[in-house]
Amino acid sequence: MPEIQFREALRQAMVEEMERDETVFLMGEEVGEYNGAYKVSEGMLARFGPKRIIDTPISEAGFCGLGIGAAMCGLRPIVEFMSWSFSWVAIDQLVNNAANVRYMSGGQFRVPIVFRGGNGIAHQLGATHSHRMDAVYSRIPGLIVVAPSNPYDAKGLLKTSIRCDDPVIFLESEMMLNDRGEVPAEEYTLPLGVADVKRTGSDVTIISWSKCMKYALKAAEMLEAEDIDAEVIDLRTLRPLDEQTISQSIRKTHRCVIVDEDWPYCGMGAGILEKVYQHCFDDLDAPVKRVCSEDVPSPYNHYLELQMQPNPEKVVAAVKEVCYR
Repeated sequence: MPEIQFREALRQAMVEEMERDETVFLMGEEVGEYNGAYKVSEGMLARFGPKRIIDTPISEAGFCGLGIGAAMCGLRPIVEFMSWSFSWVAIDQLVNNAANVRYMSGGQFRVPIVFRGGNGIAHQLGATHSHRMDAVYSRIPGLIVVAPSNPYDAKGLLKTSIRCDDPVIFLESEMMLNDRGEVPAEEYTLPLGVADVKRTGSDVTIISWSKCMKYALKAAEMLEAEDIDAEVIDLRTLRPLDEQTISQSIRKTHRCVIVDEDWPYCGMGAGILEKVYQHCFDDLDAPVKRVCSEDVPSPYNHYLELQMQPNPEKVVAAVKEVCYR
C-alpha cells in the first residue's frame, strides 16, 4: 500500500467524496486560495473551483450557520475549523442547531454536515488555541464525534462521516498531520462507532484515541520489556462509544488505564471511566487509572507545555500501579 501523510489521507477522502457526490463542498478560512492553513486542502480549489472550495470570512458562527442551512437544504458541507478552539464562538450553531434540528423537526430535516479541523495541544499555541473539545461535543445527543489516530483510519472514517446523514465532529491533531502510514489506493470506508484493538494483550487494557495513541502504543512496547502484556484499544469514535469492545477487553485483562489529553475534571477520559465502572466493576482487580493533562491552562513555554501533557513514561507508571497492586 502507498504510504502517505495524515493530511494527504484527509485530502484524498474529501477529493474522492467530492468526485463521487456533487453535493459535497468544503468551506472555511483559507481552505481555497491559501491551500488550507495546514495544507490539507492543497490543490482542491484548482480541481473543483470556487463554488465548491469556499474561502470564508473570519466568522465561525456565520459560516457554521451557513453550512447547517445548506445541509438542511440537501447539500453535504465540510466545514473546516483552523482550530477547534475557535468553535467556542460557534457553539450555539453546533450544539443548539446542528445537534437538534433533526430531532426537533421530527425527522423532516437531516443535517449531513462534517465539522473538521485541528483539536488539542499543538506546539506553543498558548492557552486560547489549545483546547481539547472531545468532551465538550461528546456529551451532546445528536452529534457524532470522531477522533482518528493514523492516516488509514482518518481517510476511512472521514469518507464515512461525509456520507453520514447526521452532523459529525471530526477531531484532528495538528501534531499528527505529518505522520505517515499505509493507505490503500482502492476505495474503502470504516464504520463509525467501532473501536480498533491496535495491540492484543492479557495483563492490562490501555484505552486511548487520536494523538495520545502514540503514547499508549509506545508505553506498551516499553512494558513488554518488563513482562507486562498490554492490550491497546483505539476508540476512533468517541460518540457513539464502542462499549462492547472496551468491556470485552477489560473482562480479559481485569485492569485498565485510560490515556487522554483532556483536563482531569469532567474530561473525556472521566466519562469513559464512568462507563468502565458501570459495565465492568466486578471484573476489575484494581482501580482504573487515568493519564491526562494537568489541571492548568496550556502554557506557551515549550517545556512546561510538554510537562503538563501525557507521555509514554506517565502511562508506564500508571500501568505498573494497577498491575502491581
